[in-house]
Amino acid sequence: PADELIEFARKNNQRVRGHVLVWHNQLPAWLTSGVADGSISKAELRQILRNHITAVVTHFKGKIWQWDVVNEAVSDPWDTPSTLHYKGFWAQNLGPGYIADAFRWARAADPKALLFYNDYNIEAFGSGNPADDKTQFVYDMARELRAKGVPIDGVGAQGHLGTQYGNFSTLQVAAALRKFAGLGLATALTEVDVRSQITERVEAGDSAEINPRLQASAANFSVLMQACLAERHCLSFTLWGFTDKHSWVPGAFSDPPEGLATVYDENYQPKRAYHELKADLIFSGPPYVLPRVPQHPRR
Repeated sequence: PADELIEFARKNNQRVRGHVLVWHNQLPAWLTSGVADGSISKAELRQILRNHITAVVTHFKGKIWQWDVVNEAVSDPWDTPSTLHYKGFWAQNLGPGYIADAFRWARAADPKALLFYNDYNIEAFGSGNPADDKTQFVYDMARELRAKGVPIDGVGAQGHLGTQYGNFSTLQVAAALRKFAGLGLATALTEVDVRSQITERVEAGDSAEINPRLQASAANFSVLMQACLAERHCLSFTLWGFTDKHSWVPGAFSDPPEGLATVYDENYQPKRAYHELKADLIFSGPPYVLPRVPQHPRR
């Protein structure tokens, strides 16, 4: 199926983002159980990861524009402990150095692909304290990787927002993108959707409940799009699914239930958010929106 997708993109002159080479979630049972019972040593685990990255990137060499090399490696303030830290299976078993290794292995397998770190809740800076500001923690991590010569080319902010939260202004998001660009990094909005809580009145079709959610959703989609357009090093804007009929959100958020997260409804009709994004693109241009600055793969 992945090869078919790549071929479709080639025929239609489209660029493809590769997602994802290293993630702590959805790992095969033989791997996690082997580490747990000691039948897979730390050295063997590192070699397994290297082989995986090398095999996947080599298979698609020359066909992927941007790779999400490492995904969601940083904790959240509500995790335990609350101080931000490197989380998940790979950090626990290989230490945080696996991140630099993953980028080096990916670059060796494809010298021309752009290599990204990808995470959620990094759309804007908060306190500026890396102990509780995830964006600052990731910024410091990226700065350290660059200083060590690790071939990281960009940082992807996923853009999973919810209308029940305060969220950010266009200027806040643009400022964060600009600060990452100051490290010599490209940026991208990589998994954009905006979910809402689904009350009984929403389920019943009450327009007084539904319309404010649709308007808030459209505003948040537009904030992210405008911020990306405003920062010339923001290379791409990817929606995480396009219709509520096949969204990941209802399955992941059930207490309370959430949904309405994409730009098309369950009947494949464009929502207000779709039209706002379209307007942002139609009306973008000089002097405020300028051509993108190409990112060249770091060696």
